Amino acid sequence: MIQQTATSTKNIFPFLRYRDAPAAIEWLAGAFGFEKQMVVPGPDATIAHAQMRIGSGVIMLGSARGNRPASSRPREIEAVEQGIYIFVEDVDAHYRRAKAAGAEIVRELENTDYSSREYSACDFEGFYWSFGTYQPNGSE
Repeated sequence: MIQQTATSTKNIFPFLRYRDAPAAIEWLAGAFGFEKQMVVPGPDATIAHAQMRIGSGVIMLGSARGNRPASSRPREIEAVEQGIYIFVEDVDAHYRRAKAAGAEIVRELENTDYSSREYSACDFEGFYWSFGTYQPNGSE
């Protein structure tokens, strides 16, 4: 049997690559309430690395690199393949902020069968985000 222990050390940091990372940083701050922690500029107005915080969580992002085909962008695929879920204290206020900032709401604010209140939205490049009151505690 695996023994699980509670820890305050974070060990998962979602990382996203945006075609327009400078715009993503501003959009994520305005629409979803992320705070900039670090922004490392790259060549030609790109972002080599950035960190943004929301609550106690951190995401990392940067400018898209390499020769990946355009169809690999989230908005250009037919189904959501992944997303990021973020706990927020006041999901109703968060929803109103995101909607007012132009986030594409893909699942309206609702109460779930697992005692959460949440919604889902896509950002301006099509990445899928969910926000709600559910907090997995890892104790099961």
